[in-house]
Amino acid sequence: MDMNKLPGIGNQEQGEESAIDLGQLWLAVYRRKWSIIGLTLVVAMLSVLVVSNITRIYKASATLLIENKAANVVSIEQIYGMDGAGNEYLQTQFELLKSRAMAERVVRKLNLVTHPEFDPRQQPAPLVDWRGMIKGVLPTLPGDLEAKAPPTEAQIFDSVVRAFRGRISVSPQGKTQLVEVSVEMADAATAALAANALADGYIESQLEAKLEMTQTATSWMNERLVGLKDNLDNSERRLQAFLEQENLVNLDGITTISAGELSGISSKLTDARRERNAAESMYRQVSAISGSDYRRLASVPAVMSDPLVSQFKAAEATASAKVQELSRRYGPKHPVMIAAQTDLNSARSNLKAQVEQVVGGIENNYRLAMANEQGLQSSFEQNKEQVQSISRNEFRLRELQREVDTNRSLYDTFMTRLKETSATQDLETVSARVVDRAVTPNSPIKPKKSMIVMMATLLALMSGVGLAVLLDMLNNTFKGTSDIESRLNLPVLGILPLLKDKTGNVARHFKQGKDKAFAESVRTIRTGMVLSGMDNPYKVTVVTSSVPGEGKSSVSSNLAVALGQMEKVLLIDADMRRPTVAKNYEFAVGTPGLANLIAGTAQLKDCIQQTDGIDIMAAGMVPPNPLELLSSERFGKLLTELGEQYERIIIDSAPTQAVSDALVLAQHANAVIYVVKSESTAIPHVQAGIGKLLQLGAPVKGVVLNQLDVKKAAKYGYSYGGYYDYYGYSKTAAEA
Repeated sequence: MDMNKLPGIGNQEQGEESAIDLGQLWLAVYRRKWSIIGLTLVVAMLSVLVVSNITRIYKASATLLIENKAANVVSIEQIYGMDGAGNEYLQTQFELLKSRAMAERVVRKLNLVTHPEFDPRQQPAPLVDWRGMIKGVLPTLPGDLEAKAPPTEAQIFDSVVRAFRGRISVSPQGKTQLVEVSVEMADAATAALAANALADGYIESQLEAKLEMTQTATSWMNERLVGLKDNLDNSERRLQAFLEQENLVNLDGITTISAGELSGISSKLTDARRERNAAESMYRQVSAISGSDYRRLASVPAVMSDPLVSQFKAAEATASAKVQELSRRYGPKHPVMIAAQTDLNSARSNLKAQVEQVVGGIENNYRLAMANEQGLQSSFEQNKEQVQSISRNEFRLRELQREVDTNRSLYDTFMTRLKETSATQDLETVSARVVDRAVTPNSPIKPKKSMIVMMATLLALMSGVGLAVLLDMLNNTFKGTSDIESRLNLPVLGILPLLKDKTGNVARHFKQGKDKAFAESVRTIRTGMVLSGMDNPYKVTVVTSSVPGEGKSSVSSNLAVALGQMEKVLLIDADMRRPTVAKNYEFAVGTPGLANLIAGTAQLKDCIQQTDGIDIMAAGMVPPNPLELLSSERFGKLLTELGEQYERIIIDSAPTQAVSDALVLAQHANAVIYVVKSESTAIPHVQAGIGKLLQLGAPVKGVVLNQLDVKKAAKYGYSYGGYYDYYGYSKTAAEA
């Protein structure tokens, strides 16, 4: 059920509900101020006690200068190795300072195994012997809890080294190469010795490492040098064997001569080929008409180019022309013709002989050119093979010579490095030195007692404040009238203070008049009720609550007695499930009441008892079905009849969250008064109860805050002054 949707409840805005009220937070803290102060003081005293028993720790520091590079006396970086530069190098040195090897060196040097601070055999017994406590409960412990054999010397040494490593710290000094090496121990003198031993051990380890590297390099180079010497000797022997095998002394001159000869032959071969080509061309011209007439041969350009052939051709032509001319005048047997024909035949014979001679010369020239070319080609091939052989020998010779040179260079290099390393083997140089040695500290660095006590006290104070605020937030009850008005949006008719003296009958406390403040509270409720119903007086008033035990019966009884001083009042006990009116007024057992009257087993006059100035109708015989009786027409008629006889009828009803009797009675009432017990009833329960009544249209006129502790309410910021001050609550008002 959403109370914010009911009329009269939760109409305030959500922002107001969720807003943080700093005043309420302060009041929540102020109410529990003594608890907070007590918690703070207890924690402060415990912290002082604990701090006083904590062992004091001293810190001794030595300063080292760690350079990035060691001094190079000779150039042998390959032996020592190039040191790193920058942050990586320094970080590496820091880790070396904190390494296990360094810790073991210091532990052995100072014999920390026997120091009481590290030796587990000299440690004090624990304040709480949990093993003994467990043995008292479990005589036979599990395997992991059984007593183990005493630790060995190796185990003790290992535990001491681990403990000592945990006490070492290395920190750089700004952007410099200075490093602070610190050791924290309870023994100040031993801490200084350990810091100095750590710094000295670091430098010694550097020297030992460099010496070991030099010795290792020397040994390796000696072994390597033997192999290099063997390689050099073998390569030299192979070179000499090759020279002897090939009968070589120096290839440079031979190579040059062979190359020149090959070049000359190549040039001559080119000319011979050119001549052979020309001769071959002329030969092909004459060979093509070989066996033909000499006249055709004479017409070949190669033959015509011969001057004698040209001369003989001219002589033949002249003789032929002369014969043709004489043949016109003389006969064939004429002496002149015979002489001319003889000259012609002679010219022809000469031409033929010359042509044949020229053709034969061409053929001879061709064969000679071919022979010359073949001879030069043969010489070229022979010279070429010789040059190739010389080249192969030169390549092999240079390969062997190169191998010898390489082995000799490598051997000389290693020999030089070996001599350098041997010469500097006893020279110890390091890149670190001690700048400031550690001194015995005078004051411990921890525990910082004042800071620990202050922090513990502050945390206790903050925890106390937080718990106070948390408890206040978890206390979801009504603590004052403003809570009721803001949460329920209903008027508060009055409050009833918590009675200091709870002896006696609270339901008749107003009549007894022992507590004037209580009486004034009842009168205030009466006045509020009367004034709110001035125009239409509340003849029938139902008094109810959320859960049993909130004091609704006491409120209804005291309110009825207060109203009875001015009017004729009837008090009806309608809580038939847990009736209390008869008990409060000490009626005899079996006194008839409301249940008997509705059931018709008793008369009205027998059910009404007069006491304390009012008429009272008890619940009577407890029926099995109270709700059916209250819902009957006879109960409605009874209220109408009683309304004619009395000015006020006060009905004590059952709680709303327990049963539905109050919802039925509210239908007959002119007013409903809701009783809420201070700091007891949860707010959701009250909201649910009033919500049910309002949903049915019940006339809920106000709320009575019962059993309010005025002093405690003042701590919540609620001030209830006035007549409370007069009746003994002036101190509370002053505190408020």
